[in-house]
Amino acid sequence: MAEAKKLNTPLTDKDIEGLKIGDIVLINGSLLTARDTAHKRMVEMLDKGEKLPFDIKGQLIYYVGPSPTRPGQIIGSAGPTTSGRMNKYAPRILEAGSKGMIGKGVMAAGVPDALKKHKGAYFIVVGGAAALISKSITKAELVAWEELGAEAVKRLTIKDFPAVVAQDCHGGNLFVEGVKKYQKI
Repeated sequence: MAEAKKLNTPLTDKDIEGLKIGDIVLINGSLLTARDTAHKRMVEMLDKGEKLPFDIKGQLIYYVGPSPTRPGQIIGSAGPTTSGRMNKYAPRILEAGSKGMIGKGVMAAGVPDALKKHKGAYFIVVGGAAALISKSITKAELVAWEELGAEAVKRLTIKDFPAVVAQDCHGGNLFVEGVKKYQKI
């Protein structure tokens, strides 16, 4: 098994350039959470030239809507949501300075080109491991749009958050490579 690469947020171009599809990473620092509604708001604000209520430069955005937090816990179950729903927003978010996203499933529709152009990466996590993933989260704080409930933007402080590079800034795509390998069998 390959040794995991340690990443510390905020990420730099150099951090991203050192990643290849299939790399296992352990992310430390913080990341932002956002789903469909929050992404729509972010893009609308950016397109109007407005400043976001948080800094996304160098940050990763985790596509998650955590379940309610039980007493004595930092966060509820925190499994990824389907990333493809953010395809139409991801290129604009990358252009604004984000270094990538974390979710599950395939991303397409301009995302690979945006990852190359803006030096970003798309990371995947196992959807069925939500309870395990939440153990990597040491702090959760509301950042913006509380009225969105589970879809509000939060900042998660993380320690050794496990993920796999699914799409890199070099044009690599784990999903495409997987299909190619399968077709050869």
